[in-house]
Amino acid sequence: MKRVQNNPIKTPAPADDDQPLLAIGLLLLAMFAFTGMDGLAKGLVGAGLPPEQIIMLRYVLVSVLLVPAIIRHWAARPISTQRPLLHILRGVLLITSATMFVYAMRELPLETATAIGFVAPLYVTGLSIPLLGEKVGLRRWAAVGVGFLGVLVILRPGSSDFVLPMLIPLLSSLCWAFGLIITRMMRGLESPLTILIWSTTSGLLVIVPLGVTDWVTPSPQQWAMLSLTAVCHVAGQYLTIRAFMMASASVLAPFSYSTIVWASLIGIFAFGSFPDLPTIAGTLILVSAGLYVWHRERRVTGRPTVPGGSIAEVAQEPPAGTTG
Repeated sequence: MKRVQNNPIKTPAPADDDQPLLAIGLLLLAMFAFTGMDGLAKGLVGAGLPPEQIIMLRYVLVSVLLVPAIIRHWAARPISTQRPLLHILRGVLLITSATMFVYAMRELPLETATAIGFVAPLYVTGLSIPLLGEKVGLRRWAAVGVGFLGVLVILRPGSSDFVLPMLIPLLSSLCWAFGLIITRMMRGLESPLTILIWSTTSGLLVIVPLGVTDWVTPSPQQWAMLSLTAVCHVAGQYLTIRAFMMASASVLAPFSYSTIVWASLIGIFAFGSFPDLPTIAGTLILVSAGLYVWHRERRVTGRPTVPGGSIAEVAQEPPAGTTG
């Protein structure tokens, strides 16, 4: 859904469990930052700001925060590419995913939107077959099927609890998954800085016309909240990178799902919403399926992956189930 984020600094290989406890703590803080960003976005959209405007202003503010890093790395590695269409498509997909997720949060509890967004890594598993030529065994397919059963438990189609906005995080996560697939296509061929600039620029070109169409002037408090979303975005990126420099993905991967815990706590204390039993049960099924898919992929490929992507990709993508 979710995520979902870009980093201008090339991520070095992770250390061999040098400081696992500190790394886990940093990753938990990173997931809190990303979820806090979503909580702020939910508060803003609930106050009447259009989702497109929220995402547009956050992109602009994040770009301002990253200007020093971009300038510092510009001279060392020129920002050129032979794959402009892939970059543009990735940028459009990610900004579409983020905007749709804000729309979902306007209608749904934060924890519900976050939980449904966990379907994204399962999408990646399925899409990697036709788009990347990867082989997925029967066990992973079974886990994907179980994961989608978890989604059905959360959605409860046919019941009075089901509402159409519940489908929005599914579409948001699909856009996120396609964006990650494109990142994998460019693995080892493009620098993170190149991906950052091209994707951010193309995303801004799409969202700016939409964001200014129904402009609502934010209050001083809302400007402060918008600025804080940008700070949370950059902080989440930085803390994630630092965590994966200190410990292996096999140690950290399960903690990337802590966003649902943070989302539930923010929902309770900030919005007065409590996750119901079907949401809790469906989330447990979905998270278990996602972790099993990750476990099988790690065993089959031998790569130090995390749910939904490799270590390098984590530095470039928002975590699943967030606006990124």
